[in-house]
Amino acid sequence: MAMVEVVNRQRTCKVPSHKWTELGKNILNQIGRGGSSATIAFVSDRKSRELNRTFRGIDKPTDVLSFPSGDGGPDLGDIAVSIETAKIQARQNGLSLEREIAQLILHGLLHLCGYDHETDKGEMNRLELQLRRRLKI
Repeated sequence: MAMVEVVNRQRTCKVPSHKWTELGKNILNQIGRGGSSATIAFVSDRKSRELNRTFRGIDKPTDVLSFPSGDGGPDLGDIAVSIETAKIQARQNGLSLEREIAQLILHGLLHLCGYDHETDKGEMNRLELQLRRRLKI
């Protein structure tokens, strides 16, 4: 069974850890990674910008960052979701904050599983849309 830890490193929004833990487990089970583990960290835009600058050389906050463990073991790695950016995008996309966060978690976990929308000719995007429908996110 998948194991997902949720940590809250921001103060702008209460985060129901149990809800996001269950969603993360469900996502990993749906993509055949039920024996894996991952960590979801909710962060501020300030932290997101710092991580994005350090690891991608882009000096601005972003919605979700993925940090794959890369060792091929059961620990897939970590994702960082910026709650502040998620709020902005939810408004822009006409979504609830919860739905936007769910979509970002799905996107980040797919990256941890090795999918890369920049190089895979649409494979990740197709799977992500299929899983959104299946999981109702």
